[in-house]
Amino acid sequence: MARNLDNGGVLDKGDEDRVNPAGTAKSEESEVGVVDGVDEKSLLRKLDRNLLPAVGILYLLSFLDRSNVGNARIEGLAKDLGMTGDQYLTGLTLYFIGYVIFEIPCNIILKRTSPRVWLPSLTIVWGIVATLLGVVHNLAGFFVARFFLGVAESGLFPGVVYYFSMWYKRNERQYRISLFFSGAALAGAFGGILAYGIGHMRVVWDNGWHWIFILEGLATIVVAVGAYWFIQNYPDTATFITSKERDFVLARLAADSDATHNEGFTWRNVAKALKDPKCWLYGLCFHTTSLPLYTYSLFLPSIINQLGYTAATAQLMTIPPYAVAFVITLAVATISERIHKRAIFIIGSAALGMVGYIILLANTNPIKHPGVSYAGTILAAAGIYPAVALSLSWPAINVSGQTKRAIANAMQISIGNCGAVLGTQLYRTETAPRYVLGHSFALAYLAANAAVTGLLWWMMAKENKRRDAIAAEVKEIGDIDHTTWEGDEDVRWRFQY
Repeated sequence: MARNLDNGGVLDKGDEDRVNPAGTAKSEESEVGVVDGVDEKSLLRKLDRNLLPAVGILYLLSFLDRSNVGNARIEGLAKDLGMTGDQYLTGLTLYFIGYVIFEIPCNIILKRTSPRVWLPSLTIVWGIVATLLGVVHNLAGFFVARFFLGVAESGLFPGVVYYFSMWYKRNERQYRISLFFSGAALAGAFGGILAYGIGHMRVVWDNGWHWIFILEGLATIVVAVGAYWFIQNYPDTATFITSKERDFVLARLAADSDATHNEGFTWRNVAKALKDPKCWLYGLCFHTTSLPLYTYSLFLPSIINQLGYTAATAQLMTIPPYAVAFVITLAVATISERIHKRAIFIIGSAALGMVGYIILLANTNPIKHPGVSYAGTILAAAGIYPAVALSLSWPAINVSGQTKRAIANAMQISIGNCGAVLGTQLYRTETAPRYVLGHSFALAYLAANAAVTGLLWWMMAKENKRRDAIAAEVKEIGDIDHTTWEGDEDVRWRFQY
């Protein structure tokens, strides 16, 4: 008999007395215990220990290697390469163009290969490119390196989100994705610490920005080589679980979603994602947070530097905002998971970020009152990062059909990063120190995120209600029959919001 899914999913026999007025099934989390000699809570902890740190480290390195250009800029990068402010922004834009173009192809490759081969290989490639950024000596070299860094990094995040969907039940994925994404905030904090120390290196070059790229890029390559051994594939071949645990993992996934279905790749399933309006809205939900996210991570050192602080001090002052963002992201993810609500927390986080940008815009003399603007940067981070984390979890939770979900995840990141492409052109040198143009766009985008989230919330609730009205015998089919299972288009599926 199929287990009901928290706040949505397949309804089994007897679920009618456990369905709330909104038509969504109540959680069975309290019923988790020992089944067939396997303690489910202990098994989940085991999965977390073996899966989350491995991919989390890769994402931390990914975010570090893409955003350390902001730290390098105030250490003399633009001056040494003879770049104007607009040319620097063009270099940032080229990264996201490469990222957007290759995201869907990368997830198709992941589906046709394996995580253990594909994810470390991607990491080695971007580690090499990141290292080479440290030895570029002209504008053309900077442009080329940034573009190919985006190409190489494009497959990691959507790939890992899909990867999690093959290990965890729907109501377990959001928290894991949020933990994974929190590596972005940690990368910002570590980036400030590392840039402060590395920026003082004067070996070979007069300015330390070269070593920021070289040392952090080499560290990525070393970790990536080791990743061939510590990245696992899927449950049916994982070596860290026993045969009994493997059977249990596969059984719980079979009762929960499509993760154990041996679905071959077809272009028809790709088309399903492209034709689903919700998949495009998931992308728009991330789009409206990616502009604030990447403008923040790429320009925070410059924003603080323009408040009148030295480069070294500005590097250190980037640490507290990211530390706050890390803590708030984990706290919001935990509470959201426990009460089984997503949309309301995305909207609330976006609102908090909006307060931060309102403070930044309202401070008409940031040089005279730098503390006010600095407080605004902290609140902005505290809102942006949890909003992004929860937004990114939605396709993994709500899209059924393995290929469709892989494409939906990639679509979300591709559509989302179009916002980053725009964002890289907004924080122009001539708008410092208030950066009214950039802050205004970030504020407007967060407001739009709240609107898009509300629209998705309404659409999911309406569709769940429609499906709940279908005859009771349809709800009583039992275990998912994959020969007739229609993915998230099936009337037995319930969306989580």
